[in-house]
Amino acid sequence: MAILHPFASTRPTAEFAKVVSSVPYDVVSVAEARSLARGNPRSFLHVIRPEINFEEDIDEHDARVYASGAEQLRAFAGADYTVTDREPGLYIYRLVMDGRSQTGIFGCVSVADYDNNVILKHENTRPDKEDDRTRHIVEQRAHAEPVMLTYKDDTGAGEVIRRETVREPAIDFTADDGVRHSLWRAADSDELVAQFRAIPKLYIADGHHRCKAASRAAQTLRGTGVSPEVGFFPAVLFPMGDLKILPYNRTIRNLPGGASSFLDTLSNHFALRADADPTPSAPGNVSIYTEGRWYGLTLPDTGRDGVDSRLDVARLGEHLLEPLLGIANPRTDPNIDFVGGIRGVDELRARVDRGDAALAISMFATSIEELVSVSDAGLLMPPKSTWFEPKLRSGLLVHHF
Repeated sequence: MAILHPFASTRPTAEFAKVVSSVPYDVVSVAEARSLARGNPRSFLHVIRPEINFEEDIDEHDARVYASGAEQLRAFAGADYTVTDREPGLYIYRLVMDGRSQTGIFGCVSVADYDNNVILKHENTRPDKEDDRTRHIVEQRAHAEPVMLTYKDDTGAGEVIRRETVREPAIDFTADDGVRHSLWRAADSDELVAQFRAIPKLYIADGHHRCKAASRAAQTLRGTGVSPEVGFFPAVLFPMGDLKILPYNRTIRNLPGGASSFLDTLSNHFALRADADPTPSAPGNVSIYTEGRWYGLTLPDTGRDGVDSRLDVARLGEHLLEPLLGIANPRTDPNIDFVGGIRGVDELRARVDRGDAALAISMFATSIEELVSVSDAGLLMPPKSTWFEPKLRSGLLVHHF
């Protein structure tokens, strides 16, 4: 049984929602965050990436950075362009990208559900990123950003969502990237809460580190007199049929012996197809780019049992990354980088052409069915297996405790 918890949010007024809201903290570099927030003191990036408020060489883990994030959030909550709900409630959140919409419920979920595997994971977390987000939550006494969860399509919840969204939204704007964001405050939160009592499992789509950080913050602050609200954290819950996963691509900084030598090595292990389509057409296929040319290859099975072993990212690791490049742990190896599918294959080509990488790897997207199968089996995917689009905007609804 999943717990859906209404909360009293702090949010920008409709007039300022577009100006305030921002991309999530983890989809842009510090330089990109600085650029996006430049000239906009209301940007929520000042809260979730407070290092941009300092000199460029500051350590993002400096104590002043965390203090600045908390100060910025207090200023946000007290500003004349934000409002705070008098009573707890739930919201409906719709995103429309390239003519495709996804509509979910914006509320809080339970830390206990996360700890007890009612909310299922599919990816490991990195301790350093856990530490960072946990400290932000503890310093701010708030969850500034929601996570994205998904659930198996439910007709009852879907009917409530359809009924709620016939009204004019409270917030409605199109961001600079062309994605439209709409929010409705639910007229009957109790009905949605009741509907989710019949949903046995929720799945993390995007936000593993924020989920883990919420759990750690609740444990850290337990018994310190903070509100019981610390036991809940904000999430947008989408039915699986609404979600779209893009590939999570890779780049390699250095190749042993150089590009020509590595191509020879690949030819000894795979049937390389020259002038391949940059976008793989089927599972098991990848496209690689180096020296101005795309090549295609097919990854063999791993030969191991388990749904996690059948994933393309697992096959890539076993047959190419580890044996040919020595990358045994993609999570920590500095020779590999990850590029979200929203940036497209042109970005992969550009990184190699300008010398930022020696090789680009274009993947076929992981499916939502694979995500569910891995999660249900209690297994974990290799790092950076899924990239969901469109992304939630940060700064629309903040959960204080």
